[in-house]
Amino acid sequence: MKNIYEILSGLNLEIPEGKKSDFEKDLFANYKTVADYDKQVGKVAQLTDQLKSTTDGLKAFEGVDVNELKGRIIKLQGDLARQESDYQAKIADMAFESLLSSAVTAAKGRDAKAVCSMLDIDALKNSKNQEADIRAAMDQLKKDKSYLFEADRTPPPYAAGTGTQKMTGAVTKESFARMGYRERLELKQNNPKLYEQVKE
Repeated sequence: MKNIYEILSGLNLEIPEGKKSDFEKDLFANYKTVADYDKQVGKVAQLTDQLKSTTDGLKAFEGVDVNELKGRIIKLQGDLARQESDYQAKIADMAFESLLSSAVTAAKGRDAKAVCSMLDIDALKNSKNQEADIRAAMDQLKKDKSYLFEADRTPPPYAAGTGTQKMTGAVTKESFARMGYRERLELKQNNPKLYEQVKE
């Protein structure tokens, strides 16, 4: 690319050496190179594209009532907050029901619905310490209405050796009547004929 002095020289124009600095000063203050010009054209094209896309984006809002849009946004935010609240309440209810069901089972309640109908469910739900309060309510209900719960029975003591003694001597109908299940089974396996005689 030719510089300005080459262009002027090609046109038979010469700038004296003493005037070159003033000439350059005026030239660069008022005129731009093609490269600078192209750069500025590129910036203008980019800004034009941005303006067009912004204008197109704004066209989507033509005819939209801003106040109505704000109202819809507020309504949607309220709906979301309500759904979140409902969701949290359902989770809390599920946790409470699980806790209550476990407590009824642990207390050996005969019928969970009958037991729960005797409790102040709302007070227990709103309790700060649900687990302890449910347990206390269950213990009190067990005292007041014991028929709703299975009795805590102690199993009979184990009688060691029952029905395992070997019979000595002859087996009679009387001794057969005193035999346990295992002894009778052993007699049947070892002496089926005698078993048939004494069992009648």
